[in-house]
Amino acid sequence: MPKKAILVLEDGSVYEGHSFGAEVPAYGEVVFNTSMTGYQEVLTDPSYAGQIVVLTYPLIGNYGVNSEDIESRRIQVSGFVVREDCGEPSHWQSTRTLGQYLAEAGVPGIGGVDTRSLTRRLRSSGVMMGVMATGGGPEEALARLKRMPRYDDVDFVKGVTTESSYEWNPKPDLAPAGLYRVVSVDCGLKYNILRILRSMGCEVMAVPCTTTADEIMALDPDGILLSPGPGDPALLGYMLDTVRELVGKKPIMGICLGNQLIGRAFGAETFKLKFGHRGANHPVRDLETGRVYITAQNHGYAIDADTVKNGLEVSHINLNDGTVEGLRHRDLPVFSIQYHSEASPGPRDNMYLFHRFVDTIRQEKGD
Repeated sequence: MPKKAILVLEDGSVYEGHSFGAEVPAYGEVVFNTSMTGYQEVLTDPSYAGQIVVLTYPLIGNYGVNSEDIESRRIQVSGFVVREDCGEPSHWQSTRTLGQYLAEAGVPGIGGVDTRSLTRRLRSSGVMMGVMATGGGPEEALARLKRMPRYDDVDFVKGVTTESSYEWNPKPDLAPAGLYRVVSVDCGLKYNILRILRSMGCEVMAVPCTTTADEIMALDPDGILLSPGPGDPALLGYMLDTVRELVGKKPIMGICLGNQLIGRAFGAETFKLKFGHRGANHPVRDLETGRVYITAQNHGYAIDADTVKNGLEVSHINLNDGTVEGLRHRDLPVFSIQYHSEASPGPRDNMYLFHRFVDTIRQEKGD
């Protein structure tokens, strides 16, 4: 029989279930994701560092785990909460169960939780800190949680960035490299960003978040990509200095946290959303064309539209709550989006943005 497990929120709410994965305690900011598939990509998305993720879709693990759907070098979430965890997956690519995958990584999961009730609480009260435990009572777990640092006070980017620079070329026959050289600043980089750029013929190099502007320029990039990542952008002053120094030197594209860094580098402010945007079904309007795209998202902070200035303008908005989903500069080759154009998981509606980035590089080089 699986062990009893509990999730205790900072407001004292208790959600009971059973343990699967590693039988270890965990704490973090509790958030929910509305995707119906893609749990392996969610688990390995660095933007979830420091968070306990609740999936709203009721059955998770039914197609197992494979070696293809990994978006970073490890599982990044602090904990995983589902309604029903499947112990007998069915898929030709599956190599192990979700529970085995979590256990191997030392990450706890809780199954059998009333995720509808939990999600409604997070929507009404906002995301909050929580702790997962397989032993002891709720009072003990809550006391432990109160001793832990809050999510908003931690720089998670330095914990997920690559330790050293590397060039992405796992499949040399994917496309002939050499079209353009793109340097991606790894704030919490998902592999599919690198896969897409590489498939378009670009040479792609990932560098740590602490890489200076001079060090990036020494790599002779044709374009620079600021990746997604976890946490509060207000803690990343060291990166803002780098972005400001790079602006105007090479075309820049920002994704998610990269969008917030570009906004703040030009003087805009950011704020924390009540419960964030996390899922593969968020409608976004391109203000230039009026077209609506269904997007994959994972962020808890947003740009304050009223503070956008210094040549930047809002290019996309979220149709659910009107928040900023994209920026562009009127004169410089700089644009960014708040959602995940690389999907994984999610719809592939927004691949065109990578083509726009490469086209911008081409125009700047005069090719």
